[in-house]
Amino acid sequence: MKKIALILILVAQSIWSQTGFEDGNKLYEKEQYEQAATAYENVLRSGKHSAELYFNLGNAYYKQNKVASAIYNYEKALVLSPGNAEIETNLKFAQKMTIDEIKEVPKVGFEKLLRDFTGSLHYDSWAWAAVWLAFAFLGFFLGYYFSRTTLSKRIFFVGMFVLVFAILVAVLAALFEKSYYENERPAIVFAEMTVVKSEPRTTANDVFTLHEGTKVMVLERTANWDKIELLDGSEGWIETSAIKEVK
Repeated sequence: MKKIALILILVAQSIWSQTGFEDGNKLYEKEQYEQAATAYENVLRSGKHSAELYFNLGNAYYKQNKVASAIYNYEKALVLSPGNAEIETNLKFAQKMTIDEIKEVPKVGFEKLLRDFTGSLHYDSWAWAAVWLAFAFLGFFLGYYFSRTTLSKRIFFVGMFVLVFAILVAVLAALFEKSYYENERPAIVFAEMTVVKSEPRTTANDVFTLHEGTKVMVLERTANWDKIELLDGSEGWIETSAIKEVK
């Protein structure tokens, strides 16, 4: 009986979330962006999360010129749908509304090559690639086992070695990407203007000033302060209340 009740609750929540999402879309089409954002936020509070939901919410905030909220939700959407061209395009438009102009320092050498390669796919995609390669290996093994000619056996044998290497690369890439994803802590500045300090205390020297919408990377946290790094490599301490982590 309890299981049936739980299933009914889950179904009701799913229907309510879908209805709320559709209501948000209708409000957005009517250019009622503030009400649309409220509808989408209510869906999020119900426990429903999706790239499309965050993307639409980002659009609703963008239309209201709420730069920090727009960028934050676009970034959330990209976490769930990495490499999505439409989300990336809208994110770039929103980033043009920010005040801070921070140029990313390009990485060079082996680290850049490795990151560019593993970053071409999400870690889940690398894991699925390893699974499909394993099935291909099984097919080549069966081909080798049942082949009757020397040439075909050699082809399948070499193919097996190539696939083993490919599986190893896919698995290592998945592990590397997962580690990178878990250790990376992007955040968006929500304070209209905030001063970054040299130490985690209000009396410390000012390092630089940031404005809403700027993306930072959180390195560590202590009490009510976060140590952050900008895309240009600059570091400092910012009050935790001034930023909102994406993940």
